[in-house]
Amino acid sequence: MITSIENIWEYYREDLAWAEEKINETLKTVAPAISVVGHHLFSSGGKRIRPFLAILCSRMFGVRGEQVSTLASSVEFIHAASLIHDDVVDGASVRRGRPAAHSLWGNQVIILVGDFLYANALRLANLLKSRNIMDALCTATARMSEGELIQLSKKGNPDVTEEDYIKIIQGKTAILISAACKGGAALGNASREEEDALATFGLKLGYAFQIADDVLDYTAEEKVFGKSLGKDLEEGKITLPLIYLLKDAEGGEAEKIRGIVRAENKTESDLAYIQGLFKKHKSIEKSTGRACDFLNEAKAELDIFRDSMEKTSLLAIADYVVTRRK
Repeated sequence: MITSIENIWEYYREDLAWAEEKINETLKTVAPAISVVGHHLFSSGGKRIRPFLAILCSRMFGVRGEQVSTLASSVEFIHAASLIHDDVVDGASVRRGRPAAHSLWGNQVIILVGDFLYANALRLANLLKSRNIMDALCTATARMSEGELIQLSKKGNPDVTEEDYIKIIQGKTAILISAACKGGAALGNASREEEDALATFGLKLGYAFQIADDVLDYTAEEKVFGKSLGKDLEEGKITLPLIYLLKDAEGGEAEKIRGIVRAENKTESDLAYIQGLFKKHKSIEKSTGRACDFLNEAKAELDIFRDSMEKTSLLAIADYVVTRRK
């Protein structure tokens, strides 16, 4: 059985290529900005985790071809649209080590391109004639906006709880991963139990994925990660490492952390102070442990399925998204 992540991607290369073709085909419009911006977005070297999960979940039930590539591209359009809108909201200048799209073409163009991607994602999904798929993707799109709005309302607030944080990352990340997995099951005419299991697998995996990403914001190599470290702290985003740190802080540490979080401008020394406390209180290790808890819960959802290349691949992808370094 093939288990390395590189070999898994190679094994499903044809399925992924079909999804890429569908993406490129949709970007060919009468508005030149769409194809230009689209090329910038989709040539950034992302692993296409969400469409790949849709492909794997479809193939668990023997489904390949046009319908699967349509679902996969729909999921990736929703993801891409959310990223470029988020970059505008956050004022981010870099995405995956490259200039953020809005910094090259301006907010007006990018917001409209994002709207185009959202509209075409749902247009493509509608072609599949599946109420379950449309419900999953429409719900995901709405919840993603809610998640970003909740996060925005909590900006610079050191009193964010772990429960608040889970609600935020459910909308930001987990709900679309869940929809991708559920959509693949729906294409395969899975039973209700199987569809629910894959949807829950995706949700739990999404939690683990985002927690791991938030840990990387403080620990990755900048040249590998593609953005400056401590970006979440700089933007006033309260993620799990900070939540755990505030819970464990001693004496005057908590008040100083709160002051840094609330400050309009953070300095390199502020980040260094926070990272020093992370080491002292093992906040990074505790956050990673929480991600692993969600990962194990996700993998347990696959127990109802017989062994197959697709099941093995889903388990390997789950491990990859939590242990990746970028």
